[in-house]
Amino acid sequence: MSAKDIFHEAVKQALQKEQWVITNDPLRFKFGNVNFQVDLGAERLLAAQRAGEKIAVEIKSFLNPSAITDFYSALGQFLSYRLALEATEPDRVLYLAIPLDAYRTFFQFEFTQTALQRYQILLIVYDPVNEVIVQWIR
Repeated sequence: MSAKDIFHEAVKQALQKEQWVITNDPLRFKFGNVNFQVDLGAERLLAAQRAGEKIAVEIKSFLNPSAITDFYSALGQFLSYRLALEATEPDRVLYLAIPLDAYRTFFQFEFTQTALQRYQILLIVYDPVNEVIVQWIR
């Protein structure tokens, strides 16, 4: 079993504050002979606008000295998870959760913005200190 990200609980609390029900911690699924484990699975049951919406959230901290190395890893995981989820749970939308500091710096670079657009990466920007979602980026 892989270790939980340092901000795992902060993101979990932030989602719950927005009325998401954590259904899986972690979300485990299989595609063919490959086992996958995304950090969180959640559902929104209450809000009329998003009733029944299911999401999967891969949480990243971006605390390593090399943000680009963290990004390579996160992008590879995200694309693999999305491919597998499309086949096994097509109604579940995958998000990459990143901390506010990383969003304000590395994620503003032209390269990063281009990659996000090209690969259609959905983001949850979170504040790990206050345990809140700052922004949903689709």
